Formats: sequence, structure tokens, C-alpha cells
Amino acid sequence: MSTSSETQTVPATGASAPAPARGTRLTLRATTLGRPDAPALADVDLDVAPGEILTVVGPSGCGKSTLLRTLAGLLSPLAGEIAQDGRPLRGPSSDRALVFQEDALLPWRTLRANVELPLAIRGVARAERRAQAETWLARVGLAEHARHLPHRVSGGQRQRAQLARALAGHPRAVLMDEPFGALDAQTRAGMQDLLVDVLRGTGATVVFVTHDVDEALFLGDRVALLGAGGLLAVRHVPRPRERTAHDAPARVALRRDVLTSFGT
Repeated sequence: MSTSSETQTVPATGASAPAPARGTRLTLRATTLGRPDAPALADVDLDVAPGEILTVVGPSGCGKSTLLRTLAGLLSPLAGEIAQDGRPLRGPSSDRALVFQEDALLPWRTLRANVELPLAIRGVARAERRAQAETWLARVGLAEHARHLPHRVSGGQRQRAQLARALAGHPRAVLMDEPFGALDAQTRAGMQDLLVDVLRGTGATVVFVTHDVDEALFLGDRVALLGAGGLLAVRHVPRPRERTAHDAPARVALRRDVLTSFGT
């Protein structure tokens, strides 16, 4: 069950932020994605700028997760080119962290040990990775839960820990596949605020897949619309990024256009 503490952004007190990661540029040119017998997206041209948050929306089955897994290097494109900073993207890399809807924490490791994992894989010394893990747990409001196993905390807190683990490895891109989809509305709003807060200053590029148009418009600097087997459009999202801007005329107009493009 969610608790009220999960809906608040909890900045770390006295914790120094890790060194910022430099965002990376992700590019697709005339790219076809999916399985050879069932392509999901065809002729995709997309440029994700360093440091931006690009949200991706579209109806179920339109290829959102396929796009994300291709950017992660888990799937190879069927045709066309995919690049990171102008170099061909081939296979997974620690430069690109993938965050799923399921928290994917290792159940036998404490939250702190889970957050330490990408640092341990990189060969970071034990004392340093513990300090960095504690810093990230503090930034996401979990300092008091560092020694808890995942089953001892709520779903929202597990997602906080997963976010901390993803960012602890200083990735240049964070690829998020509907990470808040299983959370209740109040906890989800809190996680959206927390994501924006902890990303501030990291410089990381973010590609965030969601089926929720309002979430896409709140989080994204731009929103990519998928449908009908391809990329329909990429639109800039009016700012400021504030809850009170939900009813602003420009935001309302963009929301209407997005929904119309999906036939809803």
C-alpha cells in the first residue's frame, strides 16, 4: 500500500550530488524496428538531443517498447541506422540505463546493495560505491530504508530504489519503459516530480515511454507520437513544467492534438 511519504520529493540533506553525466545524442535514420516477420515501426527518423527528456506515447502495440529496447541495444534494427553521438549503436552499454515498469530489484540484496550493483560491475571500490549508493538513496528519500530488502518496502519505494540504481552508474541516457504504470495516481504524481528533481543537474538524456498523455506532457521537453506503424510527429511541449499549467491553452491544445492523432 502506498504511503503519503511516497508522494513527496525528498531532497537529500547534507548529501553531495554525484558528478553530472554528460547527455548523449541518440539518432535513428530511416530505421525499421521489430521482428523480421512482424516489423513494429518503419522508416523512423528521430533525433534525441543531449540532456532532453523525450516522452513517447501511442496506442498499445504501436512499438513504444520496441523503440526503447532498440535504443538500449537489446534489439537490432531491421533496416536503417541507429547511432549514439554519431557512432553506430551496437549492443547494450553502461552509458544507457534501462528502467522497467517492474522494479527488477534483486530480492536477496538490500536496497543499498541493489543501488551499488552497477558500480560494482564497473569495478568501483567498495567504500566508494557504498557512499555513492547512500547518496542516491538519500536523494530519492530512502536513506532510512537502505538496509531493507525489497519486499519490506512499498511499490513506490521500490521504484525509487530502481531510479537510484539506474542513476548511480552515471549513465548518459536513461531509457524508461512505463516505470510508473503500476502505481496509484497519487504515488505516480509524486514519482513524476521526483524524477524531474533528481534528473536536474545530471545532464542525462531521457527517453520515457508511457501510455498516459498527461504524464507525457508533464515530463517531456518534447513528445514523440507513434502509431500506424511509424513515427507520426514530434512536438515541443509548452512550458513551464508545473501542475498548474495543465489547463493552459497551449497545453490543452497539444493534448487534444495528441489524442486526435490516436483516434480518441
